[in-house]
Amino acid sequence: MNLSGNQWLIALLCAFMVGLSKTGFSGVSIITVALFAMMMPARESTGVVLPLLIVADVVAVTAFRRHAVWSHLWRMFPWAAAGIVLGWGTMQCIHNDNIIKLMIGVILIVMVSMQWAQRLKPPTTEPKQTSLAYAAAMGLTAGFTTMTANAAGPVMLLYFLAIGLPKMEFIGTGAWYFCIMNWFKVPFSVQMGAINAHSLLFDLKLAPLVVVGALTGRWLIKYVDQKAFEALALVFALIGGVKLIVDGWPHF
Repeated sequence: MNLSGNQWLIALLCAFMVGLSKTGFSGVSIITVALFAMMMPARESTGVVLPLLIVADVVAVTAFRRHAVWSHLWRMFPWAAAGIVLGWGTMQCIHNDNIIKLMIGVILIVMVSMQWAQRLKPPTTEPKQTSLAYAAAMGLTAGFTTMTANAAGPVMLLYFLAIGLPKMEFIGTGAWYFCIMNWFKVPFSVQMGAINAHSLLFDLKLAPLVVVGALTGRWLIKYVDQKAFEALALVFALIGGVKLIVDGWPHF
């Protein structure tokens, strides 16, 4: 990883934000995907981010494991796994890094738009989305986006809001979901060459910042205006998505 001094600072900040995103500040994770994809080849960036997410997942599960609602998780797992396999197949068919950048950029913008739409939607008393068909659709979407861009956070945010999970159950259920699904993705990322000895050594240098970010998020969640904080992260993520599309598009 031949990064400049400024890029190392950005990488360390991203590692901190990965940890932060797993303990309550879910919107922050999107910007890290865009920043890593700008600093290195897009396919390799997904393999770098995944082990960092797993480190943060372990901290989040340790802190919030008792708050998970397993009935919702079991409904999602088969469909999310199918979405991951579909995403892996898609990545196998794409060998141009610019196409991957373009795809990640589009996914980020769609995910950010979905999250903003949910934020702007006025509170209602609509019935909770508990049907199996809804769980299947969201599971497939989350699996595909997490495999191709590590960007399933907004999908799961929308799903957990739709089924009406309270705050702590929201965080606990999400912690277990991403922990299990991210481990499930590892063999596919290794097969693609996205995770290798060099990327793991790079991740090892960033891992302490992930832990610090996760512990900080667990403490901050009680005091910080989460909506304002995540809104700012979404703005930067949107900018990052546009930048990835601009970088990839002219090369076709």
